[in-house]
Amino acid sequence: MKITEKLSITRDFELFDKMSEHEQVVFCNDPSTGLRAIIAIHNTTLGPALGGCRMQPYTSVDEALEDVLRLSKGMTYKCAAADVDFGGGKAVIIGDPTTDKTPELFRAFGQFVNSLGGRFFTGTDMGTNMDDFIHAMKETNFVNGLPEAYGGGGDSSIPTAAGVLYGIKATNQVLYGKDDLGGLVYAVQGLGKVGFKIASSLLEEGAHLIVSDINEESLKAIEEIATKTLGTVKIVAKEDIYSQQADMFVPCAFGGIINDNTIAQFQVKAIAGSANNQLLHESHGKMLQEKGILYAPDYIVNSGGLIQVADELYGTNHERVLAKTKHIYDAILEVFKQAEISGLSTMESANKMCEKKIEVRGKRNGFYTASVKPKWSFRN
Repeated sequence: MKITEKLSITRDFELFDKMSEHEQVVFCNDPSTGLRAIIAIHNTTLGPALGGCRMQPYTSVDEALEDVLRLSKGMTYKCAAADVDFGGGKAVIIGDPTTDKTPELFRAFGQFVNSLGGRFFTGTDMGTNMDDFIHAMKETNFVNGLPEAYGGGGDSSIPTAAGVLYGIKATNQVLYGKDDLGGLVYAVQGLGKVGFKIASSLLEEGAHLIVSDINEESLKAIEEIATKTLGTVKIVAKEDIYSQQADMFVPCAFGGIINDNTIAQFQVKAIAGSANNQLLHESHGKMLQEKGILYAPDYIVNSGGLIQVADELYGTNHERVLAKTKHIYDAILEVFKQAEISGLSTMESANKMCEKKIEVRGKRNGFYTASVKPKWSFRN
């Protein structure tokens, strides 16, 4: 056998090693529409996999694969923490969302999702929107996160923001012995759909904000809201948000923002926000613990939107969603409690709690949610 052939075989097996934690990885290729996508199903112990589909111009297939494997594993923990009857999955489409989208491409993607027979439910994520999935829904029933006009729950940023506020309250309870939001200083990074709702609610409770965002209109809008409340707003440059002296850092924008560089700058007592994958590496959770910063794990704090999306399977009910979202408060308190008992970081503690739940529920879970037909679809 030639050396080049041996190297090729080695690379092939390295690919399987990368996917070793996952149940199934599907490479989707449709030359007629230009679709190149990957669907990763990490774990279906708690139910069929659930995870959004993001679209971005990955520079290589390896980069796309690494992203979808990481994100789908994260969804397993997030679903376990939110106590929904789903496991973890994710999809990525390789392409520029500003130039490469077509109705035909998303219909082709819908066909691949449908071929999995209910093992994977998907919806919008970074780079995709509901208009894209209206096309995909013509080919599959397995789409969640629908607008109200199509039988869905509508704007998922509402329960997401509500859940973050419950997470902040739980963190304040541990820090100060009361869960009031007002009177404290919050450094809020990002005023998008979720971040703006969080910042507005904090101001209405009389909180004082230090904010950063690249959108000037959002900054002006939050200043306007502050004039009508007892709270205040101070605007800082995006690179300065990490070094602000505040009670809590509230990241609502990018992932990976808790790292060696930013941890050295933090002058806060706690971190709780809506951004996904806030820790660049899980080891940074331990670094926060060593610095005395209380970290509320992101995938629990920001799970309100997931709760709404998962709830659609049973028919939309906003009251039910908000009632379940309130349990984020209790979940965060339990994480803090277990971390203190065990000496682990809060992220390690959260992961162990989720792993235990999957182990216990895996022995008893006889309800396969894919057997429940969505309330509305093009294919009814």
